[in-house]
Amino acid sequence: MATLERVRIYPVKGLDAVEVDAAELLDGGTLAGDREYALFDADADDDVDGSPHENGVFNAKHSDRFHELDAEYDPESAELTLEIGSDHRTFDLDSEREAASTWFSDLFDHELTLRRNGSLGFVDRRGMGPSVVSTATLEAVASWFDGMTVESARRRLRANLEISGVPAFWEDRFVGDDAPAFEVGGLRLEGATPCARCVVPERDPETGEPTPEFRERFVTRREETFPEWADADAFDHFYTLMLIARVPDRDRGRTLRVGDPVELVD
Repeated sequence: MATLERVRIYPVKGLDAVEVDAAELLDGGTLAGDREYALFDADADDDVDGSPHENGVFNAKHSDRFHELDAEYDPESAELTLEIGSDHRTFDLDSEREAASTWFSDLFDHELTLRRNGSLGFVDRRGMGPSVVSTATLEAVASWFDGMTVESARRRLRANLEISGVPAFWEDRFVGDDAPAFEVGGLRLEGATPCARCVVPERDPETGEPTPEFRERFVTRREETFPEWADADAFDHFYTLMLIARVPDRDRGRTLRVGDPVELVD
């Protein structure tokens, strides 16, 4: 039976995930708490709304030092705890965001400000919703690389929703002409676009060290295993994995819960 196996949000863009039992879909179509905070170049425009790096977002695409950081976030207290080497800090992001900005600026040797967008989050693709991958897809990707665990693949790919009880690359079927949709606990999700990958999945999530020939092997194996049920014309290239979904207006404000059944719909 297809089931919502995991829900992960990323409170600070580029830092560690928080695994939750349930997450509300905001009016903007994103998950509550996901990429709620992000680091920006200090001279970014005041009206920056979370668009890509051209407008000043600073994340793991721009520094591999993000991988050295261990981060925990408590949504109840808004406390962000950070550890790197012997440095261990906790910041209340309601009252100490300026101090946190200074700490991050010193760490990255780059003047940064930590900003918050609680209504939409600083997701890369504006107007789109949560990212989706199947457990079987993560298992397949892990099998392509010596020594890679499923958890490592999970941390590299950074999906919001993980679906169990379906085959590898199940999520590929939801983009392209005449693609179906699916429901999670009766909440409808439609395919918006396949997720083209950046440099981040190439790095070990613990150390930041690049995996040798990661992209080349990934592309080769992705092409070899591309499912017959997917619309190849919907994919620009094979360095693509994961679905970016869209939530219809009628289902925004509802809640996804781990354990919800997953069903294909027209």
